[in-house]
Amino acid sequence: MTPEGPVGRRRPLLRLGLPRDPASSSHITGFLVTTLATVVLTRLLLSLTGFPQLGGGSVHVSHVLWGGLLMALAFILLMTFVGPVVRRMSVLVAGVGFGLFIDEVGKFVTADYNYFWQPTAALIYLVVIGLGLFADVLQRRHPRDPAEFLAAAADQAVAGLAGGFSARERTRARWYLSQAGDAPGADEVRALLDAVEHDAVEVPDPIGATSQWIVRASRWLVRARWVPWVTVGVLVATSVVTLAQGIYGWTASDDEPVWLVVGLVLSGLASTAFAVLGLVRVRTDREAGYRWFRRAVLVALLVTQIFLFRLSPWDATTGLVIDLVILAVVAAELDVIAGDRSTSPVG
Repeated sequence: MTPEGPVGRRRPLLRLGLPRDPASSSHITGFLVTTLATVVLTRLLLSLTGFPQLGGGSVHVSHVLWGGLLMALAFILLMTFVGPVVRRMSVLVAGVGFGLFIDEVGKFVTADYNYFWQPTAALIYLVVIGLGLFADVLQRRHPRDPAEFLAAAADQAVAGLAGGFSARERTRARWYLSQAGDAPGADEVRALLDAVEHDAVEVPDPIGATSQWIVRASRWLVRARWVPWVTVGVLVATSVVTLAQGIYGWTASDDEPVWLVVGLVLSGLASTAFAVLGLVRVRTDREAGYRWFRRAVLVALLVTQIFLFRLSPWDATTGLVIDLVILAVVAAELDVIAGDRSTSPVG
């Protein structure tokens, strides 16, 4: 294809042969959630077992080394096998490895090699949020090109050519192809997908299965009309509690840094204000109201939780779980509203 053809008009990353994977959001979310879960479980197990040391005498094998080995194993898997199947396994291996690695960050940013450095939890959460935002920018910076969907369909075919397609994998590949439209090569990829044999056996996908379960559960919950309102009530309550924590910390303690308390108060105010705006708007415009609720939750997740992890890591962990549940229900309600709008008669 000459530079003046379709390839020459594509974005630089596509011209370099770097299409984005439509499933990358699921992979990255699974990686980051696995990372956080590994950190929490590691700290909990070490606390319950009295922080044992592997080794003897002057030898101590830190779990940062096991984390590095697991991340290296994930890279080896990705460099050894082709196709989408290996990515699902690598997500878990890399997530556990990165969790073990980042859990010991306190040792490497303190002069006294302090695993129990107080801001560790906030720093870990900040790294995870930063990685998530960076991945989101990569995904949302440009609309997905039809050639990227076509590449994803061909990528699915890689696994099918070797091991056949299950019904679910064939459906996924054909959906990617349908999004590619009439992109050059679509007919050839369609013929390739049709040539793949059927095989019901497939590698388990725990990340995908968990994601589907969460989507089904959240959509089932919003069908009970009282659940979204309880969720909104919890959102408003947690925003107010966070704001109260910040104000109390400001007036009752001289030990906490001023920037920490100010950040907690300002983010708590913003989250509370967005939640109240949502309550006002939801009576006249349900979708607009829930969009304000989502903004309130995102402020809590992306800003407030960072300060809470610095102030009280275990309280922040509880708040993180609550915020994620609220976000899932709010997102499900917005999906239901969008579905109702798309199926409602015009005129």
